Amino acid sequence: MRKLAVLLPLALLALFASQLTSCKKDTFLSEGNLDFSADTVVFDTVFTTVGSTTQRLKIYNRSNRNLRVDEIELMGGENSPFRINVDGISGVLHNNLEIEGSDSLWIFVEVTLDPNGGTLPLIVEDSIRFRTNGVDQYVVLAAWGQDAYFWNNEVMPQGTLPNDKPHVVYGYAAVDEGETITIQAGTDIYLHNNSLIYVFKGALHIQGTKTDPVTLQGDRLEAEYDDVSGQYYGIYFQEALPSTIDHAIIKNGIAGVHLFSEDPSNSSYTLEMSNTTIQNCSRYGTFIYDGAKVKAENCVISDNGIHAFLLLRGGDFNFNHCHLLSYGPGDNVGAAIGITNYFDDTIGPINEGTITNSVIYGNGDYEVAMDTLTQGTIVLDFQRNVIRADDPFTDAFYTNGNIWNANPLFNDIPGLDYMWSASSPLNGAGDSAFGITLGMNPGTDICENPRDAVSPDIGAYELP
Repeated sequence: MRKLAVLLPLALLALFASQLTSCKKDTFLSEGNLDFSADTVVFDTVFTTVGSTTQRLKIYNRSNRNLRVDEIELMGGENSPFRINVDGISGVLHNNLEIEGSDSLWIFVEVTLDPNGGTLPLIVEDSIRFRTNGVDQYVVLAAWGQDAYFWNNEVMPQGTLPNDKPHVVYGYAAVDEGETITIQAGTDIYLHNNSLIYVFKGALHIQGTKTDPVTLQGDRLEAEYDDVSGQYYGIYFQEALPSTIDHAIIKNGIAGVHLFSEDPSNSSYTLEMSNTTIQNCSRYGTFIYDGAKVKAENCVISDNGIHAFLLLRGGDFNFNHCHLLSYGPGDNVGAAIGITNYFDDTIGPINEGTITNSVIYGNGDYEVAMDTLTQGTIVLDFQRNVIRADDPFTDAFYTNGNIWNANPLFNDIPGLDYMWSASSPLNGAGDSAFGITLGMNPGTDICENPRDAVSPDIGAYELP
């Protein structure tokens, strides 16, 4: 009897333990699959040798009971260009992961592609296998890769850059003193954070065409960076030899074009720029400092953080048939153009300050901001422009056929479409005496439509 009294509690304890064990087993699904936030993880245009941004994949247990994932495996193994991190742990194989009912798990994916020496984009694929209750499921990994020319704090060799592959700049790609670099039509240039093209006492010639412009932008190619400003510095000319930019698109930088100081031996313009769009820079579209000189025709400079054009401590400018617009985002957007002839107690001359046949407009009450000291030379001439200023200026240089506060009626300002219809005040309001002389097709607009020989349209576009 004593023996039975001992055995009975032991038997009850064993039965209770077995019930607990079976109960615990029952909390895990013995069948059922995972759900995924995507069936394919895609990396769109990754430059070879450059690591991608991180893509995220979420896996779901839609049941209200726990689910054990037996294996998560990167099928390409250690040789795969892809890398995965599962719940904070990197590696190609992960075992026995538990996902509670109605819960989820993050997987982070990156990729680095090897150069192949080719000029065409390549696609690289792999997959992640998920084994749950003996059932395999797969998520595809796909990366579009592009080989490129890389410049990492380097001086570019004299001559013409090839355009068969993109150029990616880290730090700077420089034009050295006395050298000349030509960038031909169809060249795409991607610049890393704070990087720039630096022209020091040399010459840079960007020679795009209407159908094959030269494009400069940041090296973040994900869709969410399409309209993010400040991704790189821009093009910086310092005491440069005469340079040209024709048919270029410069976007998402800090200052699109920065001209610093003139070359004392150069009596012509530091830069002649035509048929070019500079947009969405975090500070300035075009910045002239300390005596540099620019001539621009058929250019659209818009949606920049502070000014479309800024002149500081003197310099010369001649804008003809240009859009100088201030529709940038944020509360710190300044006037479309800012002009001052001094800085740090130093005054610089403005021997030519000409704007003709152009539209100077934006959301502000006054789109011309001027702060000058009278001790220096200042020669200004604004003719046949459409200008926004709530109280029109009466200085003599403003009185030559300018139109005040007439809405240009642009097609789509948020969409950066600054063409207009026949009812716009820009239509036929220009003066043919200020003709188009720059670019490969003088006498045309930014789209190579012929300019009216008598009454051309104001701005960069001519109504066809």
